Amino acid sequence: MPVLRRLGPSVLLPSAGLLVVLATGVAGHQDTASGRRNVILFVADGLRHGSVSEQDTPALWAIRTGGVHFENSHSVFPTFTTANASAIATGHGLGDTGDFSNFIWPGFASFDTGNFGLLATTPVPFIESDTILADLDDHYSGNYLGETTFLELARAHGYNTAAVGKLGPTAIQDAAAIAPTNRSFPVMPATIIVDDNSATSSAPPLPPQLVRRLSALGIPTEPPQRTNGYGPTSAWNNGWTGDRTKPGTLAANVVQQQWLVDVTTQAILPSFANEPNKPFAIAFWSRDPDATQHNQGDSLGTVYPGINGPTSRLGVRNADRCLAQLMAWLDAHPAIKSNTDIVVTSDHGFATLSRREIDRTGRRSGTEAAKRDYVNAGGVIDTADGTLPTGFLAIDLALSLQTNLFDPDQRAPGSALYRKLALDPSLRVWEHPAAGNGLLGTDILRPDGSDAFAIVAANGGSDLIYVPNGNADAVRRIVTLLLTYDYVGGIFVDDTFGEIPGTLPESDINLVGATKLPRPAIVVAFKVFYLNPADLQTAVQVSDTTLQTGQGMHGGFGRESTFNNMAAIGPDFKSGFVDTAPVGNGDLTPTLAHLLRFDLPRTGKLLGRVLTEALAGGPEATRTQEQSTRSPAASGHQTLLLFQQLSGVRYLDEACLVDAAADQRACR
Repeated sequence: MPVLRRLGPSVLLPSAGLLVVLATGVAGHQDTASGRRNVILFVADGLRHGSVSEQDTPALWAIRTGGVHFENSHSVFPTFTTANASAIATGHGLGDTGDFSNFIWPGFASFDTGNFGLLATTPVPFIESDTILADLDDHYSGNYLGETTFLELARAHGYNTAAVGKLGPTAIQDAAAIAPTNRSFPVMPATIIVDDNSATSSAPPLPPQLVRRLSALGIPTEPPQRTNGYGPTSAWNNGWTGDRTKPGTLAANVVQQQWLVDVTTQAILPSFANEPNKPFAIAFWSRDPDATQHNQGDSLGTVYPGINGPTSRLGVRNADRCLAQLMAWLDAHPAIKSNTDIVVTSDHGFATLSRREIDRTGRRSGTEAAKRDYVNAGGVIDTADGTLPTGFLAIDLALSLQTNLFDPDQRAPGSALYRKLALDPSLRVWEHPAAGNGLLGTDILRPDGSDAFAIVAANGGSDLIYVPNGNADAVRRIVTLLLTYDYVGGIFVDDTFGEIPGTLPESDINLVGATKLPRPAIVVAFKVFYLNPADLQTAVQVSDTTLQTGQGMHGGFGRESTFNNMAAIGPDFKSGFVDTAPVGNGDLTPTLAHLLRFDLPRTGKLLGRVLTEALAGGPEATRTQEQSTRSPAASGHQTLLLFQQLSGVRYLDEACLVDAAADQRACR
């Protein structure tokens, strides 16, 4: 392991935000008139549009003010990392990619075929993992996304390609490149992939020439983890989440991010520049500010200041610092910079999370799940009466349906079966699912969970519910219950079940398409409220998570989560231009393919548009009017969806559960 320098409390720890920079340029002495652009993709994970300022993020601000500012930008919903990574990579909506959230039910138990020499594990995996993603590839024809990614397309056109950054979304940028060969990663992946697990058996191998260059530069080949050189429970360890009595981190993910950007600017970019006749495409995915906003310790147990405290601000600054280092490399290579287009995006916005208050009056949930103390897998009480436990949706459904609840992330003692959780009314303390996921049914005997009555994939600001046997009566029964839970903020149901009062069809939110992965029967968005309804930065999101009230979460359907940060600069983009048209993460690959004159093959139809209004010489921007649709009423409630549409592409603003009698037309 590399030796990490310690950073004391007095050291300013800036944030490494999730931005995607697309740089087009000609390496070395390449003829700049050839039109063969280089591409650098930089994504700032969890960067809110409103967090960009001249003071905190000068690099981002320079792109926003000097190039194109996409002031009407959008994440895809559910607003999770891998879901948006799939849209960024392919240009397709989730109905085509099948990457519906960070936790999904793919229809099998992970590693059930023995990939990577691992035993079968959960049927509800967390897919921010190279091995999990590769296992998905193996089960779905070598590319679980079912669509061509931009990096794969660039490779096919003779580009050098690399993806660097956060574990999971980084590899998704060229998902097919990590598909297993002989039950292991390819010996030499077609794209260089560098992430948290590089140089270990849990990641694709690094090319020998890159390893040699790093060694020559004195840069460790194995990445540092998020500790910043501190112990597991130190406030300066960015990976420290805290617990209900101890606050989380006070530091940004500085050391790991520095290693990643050093590898990019000192090893990968110079080696690509040394091949003057071969263009390159690089995706850089910054874990900050997402990592810091999730774990920040500024606001334990209270929704104010939430993710608007000093630690989250450090995470935002860290992201900008990484972008600035990439830009400095381009400044030092003017021949490349002159042919470089930079596009900045984030996968989603963010909110302060609550597992207690469900509206800004401080009202608490009255469902059964909130009326007990809970112990974690280690037997320690980690949730007090009055707080929604991790897995509250699965617990409430199990109680309402009067069925058993099994944890797909825990095995029963001495058994290959999943652990049945103690939810006995005679017990003072109950058990909750370790990660929030749940298998509901009388007994679960199949490793893939397909004999469950329902499967809950807990994700944070929204959860997925699968009904493996496709029983329409079961779906309607579950919906009837969901409409009674006071933390629910919107319900979407697979179109195959027809119109169900209180819900909207999943096709309304781009979830019905060409994917072969199982589609959730129901998507449940949890309530979002605002301490100041006029300020998206004050959003609070009820979240099904292991984190604590006051920390950060996303995944919900508030505008604070769908409002990401996007900008672009370079010879192919307008200068000093504010684009008022709706744009989104799904528009990046179509736009880049258009600029580079690539034909973009596709299987599904949920493809983004080319951002012609932002391109040099392009037409004026067209701002569309906000549109809405609402479900038929049920129990006095309707799901209301607000969206915009342009060139056949639907951009999702927000959704909520409204009082049908009040004829409400807005979510805040």
